[in-house]
Amino acid sequence: MAAPDLSVRGLHAYYGSAHVLFDVELDLPAGGTLAVLGRNGAGKTTLLRSIASAGLTVRGDVRLGGEPLVGRSSFAVARLGVQLVPEDRRIFASLSVRDNLRLTSAAASRERPPLAVERVVALFPLLGGLLDRPGYALSGGEQQLVAIARAMVGNPALLLLDEPAEGLAPLVVEQVGEAIRALRGEFDLTVVIAEQNTPFALGLAESVCLLDGGRVVYTGAAREFAAADDLKRTYLAV
Repeated sequence: MAAPDLSVRGLHAYYGSAHVLFDVELDLPAGGTLAVLGRNGAGKTTLLRSIASAGLTVRGDVRLGGEPLVGRSSFAVARLGVQLVPEDRRIFASLSVRDNLRLTSAAASRERPPLAVERVVALFPLLGGLLDRPGYALSGGEQQLVAIARAMVGNPALLLLDEPAEGLAPLVVEQVGEAIRALRGEFDLTVVIAEQNTPFALGLAESVCLLDGGRVVYTGAAREFAAADDLKRTYLAV
């Protein structure tokens, strides 16, 4: 099944009475990869959670392949093909890697049936020898690969990755990047990556959405943004 496009219009997001995202608009063509960049607290995680309908109040219009997502439950959004890999990974410590991977089968639909665990693991060579290992015995990098592979078992149309490189050693970051590239090469997939590791994100994405204070301050090609030193100094320098 072909990957759908993502459209966000007039998006506002709230945690209780706190207004966190302001009139966000973006477009991501089918099969594209978007890097959502910004300092800590800029609204990157909130944007991903808003798209996935993951526990906050949202106003505006978010559509995946023309299907509206705002107002639907998180489970219904998952059934439409949206999978969020959260920043904290949320691996179930008492379950084996194999059982962790099987969990998202329930989020698949008749139109997008779940993928076989073996098919997904084939794209993550490091996981092949870990299938019987419990979640508590995994390193941070192994947990990140399990979290991404688990999302893929649900056969998503849209994969939302929240800070996939955070806290990982450079070699492991490279392995995670290779896994994401392998997924894009194997599956018809639209991807959004929220990330503070700018070189990592720009190495994977074709386009960029830059957030500051919950507002979009730049959208454009990743190649152009990579050369925009003034934007990086203004909105990304610590």
